[in-house]
Amino acid sequence: MKYSVKKLVYSAMCLALCLVLPFLTGQIPEVGAMLLPMHLPVLLCGFLCGGGWGALVGFTAPLLRHLIFSMPPMPGCISMAFELAAYGLVVGLLYKRLGKSVKSLYISLLSAMVLGRLVWGAAQMLIMGLNGGSFPLSAFVAGAVTSAIPGIVLQLVLVPILVRALEKASVKAE
Repeated sequence: MKYSVKKLVYSAMCLALCLVLPFLTGQIPEVGAMLLPMHLPVLLCGFLCGGGWGALVGFTAPLLRHLIFSMPPMPGCISMAFELAAYGLVVGLLYKRLGKSVKSLYISLLSAMVLGRLVWGAAQMLIMGLNGGSFPLSAFVAGAVTSAIPGIVLQLVLVPILVRALEKASVKAE
């Protein structure tokens, strides 16, 4: 029972970080779009609490932030919810399955980042199609890769450092 309480508390902290971190970059929307501040706590939640909790925090965070602060705007927050849910789910499931080594940490992280961006693209395509628009490949590349390069680099550098530091400090929910 104590483990599920820990997971709940860690997940709640990660969700709170998802709500707060964008304020650090949100004053300049282009910077926030480049650094992807909501992605970091979702990835951490998946690593610490597992795929289910990571997916729940990932799906909830953009929708809750939209309801409270009107950011991210509709309909983008919907596709972002699916993207972040995929991040949390994939990183949590793979890290548990592959073992908790540095190699599996990076495999889990990279796999989640790629799959999450593909999920975001599919959700964007579906939403745009339902609204009578289109979502060309150039828009996907611009949104998922080109404009996100600083955030991708930040995730690849910061997340493994944080995960290893938290594990070394015996901060784990499982």
